[in-house]
Amino acid sequence: MQHPATAPADATRAIHHGESYAAETGTVMPPIYATSTFAHGNPGGFDYTRSGNPNFRILEGVLASIEQSAHATVFGSGVSAITAIASTLSQGDLVLCEENLYGCTVRLFEQVFAKFGVRTEWVDFTDSQALTTIDERQPAMVWLESPTNPLLKVIDLEAVCSAARSAGVPVVVDNTFATALVQRPLQLGATLSLTSTTKYINGHSDALGGAVCTDAPEWHGRMVFAQKALGLMPSPFDCWLITRGIKTLPLRLRHQMASAATIADHLAMHPAVNWVRYPHRNDHPQQAVALRQMRGGGAIVTIGIRATREQAYAVCKALRWFTMAESLGGVESLICHPATMTHAAVAADVKEKLGISDGLVRLSIGCEDPEDLIADLDQALALLS
Repeated sequence: MQHPATAPADATRAIHHGESYAAETGTVMPPIYATSTFAHGNPGGFDYTRSGNPNFRILEGVLASIEQSAHATVFGSGVSAITAIASTLSQGDLVLCEENLYGCTVRLFEQVFAKFGVRTEWVDFTDSQALTTIDERQPAMVWLESPTNPLLKVIDLEAVCSAARSAGVPVVVDNTFATALVQRPLQLGATLSLTSTTKYINGHSDALGGAVCTDAPEWHGRMVFAQKALGLMPSPFDCWLITRGIKTLPLRLRHQMASAATIADHLAMHPAVNWVRYPHRNDHPQQAVALRQMRGGGAIVTIGIRATREQAYAVCKALRWFTMAESLGGVESLICHPATMTHAAVAADVKEKLGISDGLVRLSIGCEDPEDLIADLDQALALLS
């Protein structure tokens, strides 16, 4: 019987990974190929796990499917994926970066690649003037993140990518906060879509991983080269865990986004909260862009509370269902105080310029009941009254 040729929906793509490299056993879930080397001449063409492993290919196939991209390459962490892309730059190259990037991306550019002559300039890409900057500065690359960490700025990806394409400049979009289920940067014109698979893709806070998706064969070749030459590959076990985790991504994310929207609305009315940032709320500065390019508001809520650094820290520690920890996207809710955690190494004047104040708190909404999370936040915020 011939199956219909209709394109599968995202939930179907996330579950059906295709080749398991174990057809003779009939295994439904692929096994863990815990081997460092392979016998020469095997049908899969594998030779050494640093340059490829069945678990890599299985995960890459699922990621390319949900991203609807031609290629995906997996790495040992999100930072490894960032390193793979940055390693393609040359001495003297200029990268125009969104000013509110992930702290480890900033550190990598300013403290590692700067030593090799790679230059960075920081731009507010929510300002329309940034589009002319691309043509004026002629960078080797534009590096974006949307929504940004931790302020949830939403960049008009289509507009920036169009301006970059006219100037012949590749665009990298860190899509970790949204995932391909919410936003597809490649379809908006990006050259590379970067994701920390540690976060929502895996969803269980028990494995590290990163991935780069692209439709460009030459960029795919560069990523495969970096994976092997720089030793940026993941472990087969972590790929197996992430492949398992991604199967529930649509279910998890749907619940997390619904809870996040409810919690954002509740906190916006709380007397201890100065402001709330959630991309699909009508008080978000880039709500119109978010509604156009994001199929949901995501599951991160950032708030500014009326508190000193010490008070904000005490609120974070007083929570029961929110664990104070870095990372995000897992089934468990987390709370982060960026000024002392993710952005602790950022200079005070830069934090002030970016708006990362002592009262800023980032919430990663998990899969718990939203009413329990709201009650927990209320009791902790009561410490400020």
